[in-house]
Amino acid sequence: MSSALSWVFRLGRSGRRRLIVATVLGALASMSAIGLAATAAWLISRASQHPPVLYLMVAIVSVRCFGVARGVFRYFERLTSHDASFRILADLRVATIRQLERVMPGRANGALGEGELLARFVGDVDGLQDLWVRVLLPYAASALAAVATVVLVFVLVPSAGLILGISLIVAAIVAPLVSTRVARGAAARTAPLRAEYQSGVLDLLDGSTELAVYGAMQSRLDRLERTDRALTRASSRTAIAAGAGSAIAVLAAGVAVWSGLWFGTRSVHGGALASVSLAVVVLVPLAVHEVIAGLAPAAHQLPALDAAATRVRDIFVLPDAVIEPETPAVMPKGPYGLRIRNLRARWDADGGDVLCGGDLDIEAGSRTVIVGRSGSGKSTLAAVLLRLLDPSSGTIELVGSDITVELRSMSGDSVRTVIGWCAQDAYVFDSTIEANLRLARPQATTAQLLDALRRARLDSWVEGLPHGLETMVGEHGNRLSGGQRQRLALARVLLADRPIVVFDEPTEHLDDATAAALAGDLLSATAGKTVIVVTHRPELFGEADSTIVLQDGRLSNSSLARSR
Repeated sequence: MSSALSWVFRLGRSGRRRLIVATVLGALASMSAIGLAATAAWLISRASQHPPVLYLMVAIVSVRCFGVARGVFRYFERLTSHDASFRILADLRVATIRQLERVMPGRANGALGEGELLARFVGDVDGLQDLWVRVLLPYAASALAAVATVVLVFVLVPSAGLILGISLIVAAIVAPLVSTRVARGAAARTAPLRAEYQSGVLDLLDGSTELAVYGAMQSRLDRLERTDRALTRASSRTAIAAGAGSAIAVLAAGVAVWSGLWFGTRSVHGGALASVSLAVVVLVPLAVHEVIAGLAPAAHQLPALDAAATRVRDIFVLPDAVIEPETPAVMPKGPYGLRIRNLRARWDADGGDVLCGGDLDIEAGSRTVIVGRSGSGKSTLAAVLLRLLDPSSGTIELVGSDITVELRSMSGDSVRTVIGWCAQDAYVFDSTIEANLRLARPQATTAQLLDALRRARLDSWVEGLPHGLETMVGEHGNRLSGGQRQRLALARVLLADRPIVVFDEPTEHLDDATAAALAGDLLSATAGKTVIVVTHRPELFGEADSTIVLQDGRLSNSSLARSR
């Protein structure tokens, strides 16, 4: 097993005991199937001699017992193995989500786009369930059944037992190795190609309007088609590999059957084997090879599983976007201000600083506008304030009424209980207005929800809807206008009731009239809070206390500043 697959196996712990039980049940099911074949072969051969029926009763009952036991053991094996697999998969999902929470904020400008992330979290993680149900479990259960069968045949005919053992090794190890070797290159390409295809589909769907307007739709479709053809070729190569492994396994089974017939016949003539046992020696290899036959197709999945495990493990080796303190600092008492000194920050550890220094003092209860061109570092500054990204140097301090604490000495969750955020394109889920609001405060009462909507000037609109708070907003809020989406995001921020609120381009993509109305309502609704507005339209926020220029990543504390 590769290091990536071993890592995945170690990560999932909650289902291991059930997996062991499932292995035992699977082995008993396979032994029951083999026992059924052996007992039936002996019964038919003995019955052909017309003995008294009482001589056959034990065999008759054994056939019934093995037949029923095979189905019962197989049922409980499937039930237990899938339960174990889903538990282990749940552990992997939870661990992946927790890791993404730590690393994704620092990779906002990195290579892990939405399609790539979706492919790793959904496709690769979900695909790993085959590791336990279709690879590890069949091999472990088949190994136990195969050893018992070889011992049985060896006792009857030692030479046939030896040949059977060799044929099982060929079918269980050599055939899968050949299959894996043939499929390795193709399987290693399958996961990246699938991720590329999913990413292309998402980009195509998200940007379909722009692509159609600029006439670039066909080129994107052609690129997607090329990726699909490459994925099809890789899948075909994988199927050929599976067929090669199955062919070797079938050939090994044939050798075992003919060797059983050859050596069994000579043992009967030599008097070492009863004639009725010859059928057992000949037919049991068929039964045990039928159990082993599923191993070659299972093993040929290992390269694809290894590639998926490697891609998932790569997420876990990424450095955390923020380093949580071992002993978080005590939270100061409000009201809160901020003090920034010589702040520098970068998204990529190997890249240059996006924020390149400068000092800034934000008093408690003040309203500050930070203005700059696109790419000047405004969103990076917002990420650092929220502890979604740690600065490479410099400090940001939370100034309370009693003490001053550096943000890096506080846990990220603690910082975000003080500093709230309203993103430029705040995500609106395909659910009800109420559900979208309760993201900010799950235990909020209906009166609190309506109050937040009133302060965001959405109450009249909601009251006029047939279903009120239960109105569905559509995917990404597509049933709302741009202004309504931003006001819904504002209501969510107000409901969260953070002492400090950072607004990142709140008037982006809005017409002038709607943007001006939203800007005025934003400042009035957050009166008494410390408000930071990141925007490239400072003229909309004329009532702000100060306007700070962010140019080439450097803060200017005095530019455009004016007294309150």
